[in-house]
Amino acid sequence: MSKPQTMDEYVERYVGQARETLDQLHALAGEAVPDANVAIKWGHPAWVHPSGTILFVISGHAKHANFTLTPSSRKAFDAELDGFDTGKGAVTLPYGTPVPRDLLRRMIAYRIREHQEDGVLWM
Repeated sequence: MSKPQTMDEYVERYVGQARETLDQLHALAGEAVPDANVAIKWGHPAWVHPSGTILFVISGHAKHANFTLTPSSRKAFDAELDGFDTGKGAVTLPYGTPVPRDLLRRMIAYRIREHQEDGVLWM
């Protein structure tokens, strides 16, 4: 299978609950940052601020999707992420469970402010 060049090509590789989750994340991201460009970085869709800085990345895996921001953006929501597996900047979203849309919207807004007001770049 060739490497995806667009978000659509990326999502087409998934079916069932994985596809549903990735479609929901894509729609949410488009609503939250309509002026961002979507580029494939490290084989996964990344939402890029008009300044050229990556805001966040989504990735599909065998049993979950990851929503990855900067570690500082993820850490700001630690109290609300109880019950989620997390990594350095990632939140693991198991397939078949509801996407926490409100929480992710607030995390995206935080990440945008963090970049625009504090100058925080990508990792």
